[in-house]
Amino acid sequence: MSKTGLFQEFPEVSSKQWKQKIQFDLKGADYNDTLVWESLEGIAVKPFYHEEDLQNIKAHPTSASRKWHVGQTIYAGNEEAANKKALESLTKGIEALYFTIPNGETDFGLLLSNIDLGGVPLHFTFQFLAVQPIKNLLEILKGKNAKAYLNIDLIGHLSHDGNWFHNLEKDHAILKEIHELANTHTSVATFGVDIAIYQNAGANMVQQLAYGLAHAHEYLNHFATSSTTQQSFPIAFKVAVGSNYFFEIAKLRALRWLWGSLASEYGVDSDCHIMAIPTKRNKTLYDYNVNMLRTTSESMSAILGGADTVCNLPYDAIYHKDNAFAERIARNQLLLLKEESYFETVSEVSNGAYFIESITEQLAEKALALFKQIEKSGGFLSALKKGVIQQKIKESATKEQQLFDEGKIVLLGTNAYQNPQDRMKNDLELYPFVKTQPRKTLIVPIIEKRLAEALEQKRLDDE
Repeated sequence: MSKTGLFQEFPEVSSKQWKQKIQFDLKGADYNDTLVWESLEGIAVKPFYHEEDLQNIKAHPTSASRKWHVGQTIYAGNEEAANKKALESLTKGIEALYFTIPNGETDFGLLLSNIDLGGVPLHFTFQFLAVQPIKNLLEILKGKNAKAYLNIDLIGHLSHDGNWFHNLEKDHAILKEIHELANTHTSVATFGVDIAIYQNAGANMVQQLAYGLAHAHEYLNHFATSSTTQQSFPIAFKVAVGSNYFFEIAKLRALRWLWGSLASEYGVDSDCHIMAIPTKRNKTLYDYNVNMLRTTSESMSAILGGADTVCNLPYDAIYHKDNAFAERIARNQLLLLKEESYFETVSEVSNGAYFIESITEQLAEKALALFKQIEKSGGFLSALKKGVIQQKIKESATKEQQLFDEGKIVLLGTNAYQNPQDRMKNDLELYPFVKTQPRKTLIVPIIEKRLAEALEQKRLDDE
């Protein structure tokens, strides 16, 4: 905080004096038992923070761009329909497009028709791995000064599906070829790291950060060793943001610092692009309008944490295929934050905040320690193959689920203040629960699961 002189006539109050005053006001109650609580990450949260808490804390960089984009996710199963939706979205305030590409037959010329490729950042998720389709895409982007993120994530696919696209050797060979093609475009990033899967599966924030860092390190270690990649290694992280408001701000700030620290060890000067989206883990089927409140606070955390692109989640995303009204609301939530709440100009607002700086530091240090453990034991892929990552996430998810079942984690309208008149059975267009599909996999996949699933299944059966 700047020294304005406004409070010079008042004596400074030390942290010790504040604590003594609080203890006096507690009238004999224990300070630690009454006011200090422990997060799921094992971080003790104090009732107040002081300038003294910033001593010896490192500076945590925010986004170098100082600007965040309102994003829109679009499924490109039908190129013409997806292109129409993209163009309409751009006229309604959307600033970045995130396409899910289901197969290699996609006509990218049709998909990107009439879109200002030089002015609209493009994100892609490919549900396949092949060179030629992406080569076709790069040809369209050539000479357009397009900013594009391919988000190719072999390990993310392995974690989610349990298998490689093809096999380890072939997948890495294809990725290498794509990376070499993308390197001819200065503004195209090949690599993506999906951290969202860990959050949606129940990992705590330290695990999310450590696994995301170890996940990214596999690519850095494999691809950042040749002279052609030493100057730059653009990478995009997809992050799910939960409802622990200040911790989520700190999580994104810690992620950027951790990546910068890791990249510098390889002599790589590369900031990361963070694409944030609200988590599905706390979203509910019943009293679904509350989801709008959850996604608003989660989007705020993403913005204040320094996300570069924020894609909101429609309130009915877990059970509706497509809903123009819900998508409009989701888009307008972000536009209200940006245009009417002045979140466009607050990228550094969390800098110097005692609480946030302290939590950022603790999350980063704990995540770094866990990352080092993973690397010492053979690396992230080895830990995945041994099932260590899956087991640790399961333990964390079980702990969180128990707190929800006991009512200590509250989801309004679901495990507290239920509306018994709610009926949802006839509104389900998507199956909103974990699907069981027994099949042979190379590893045990990481399963994303919402907290309210068991309770909701019982309510549906009782309708």
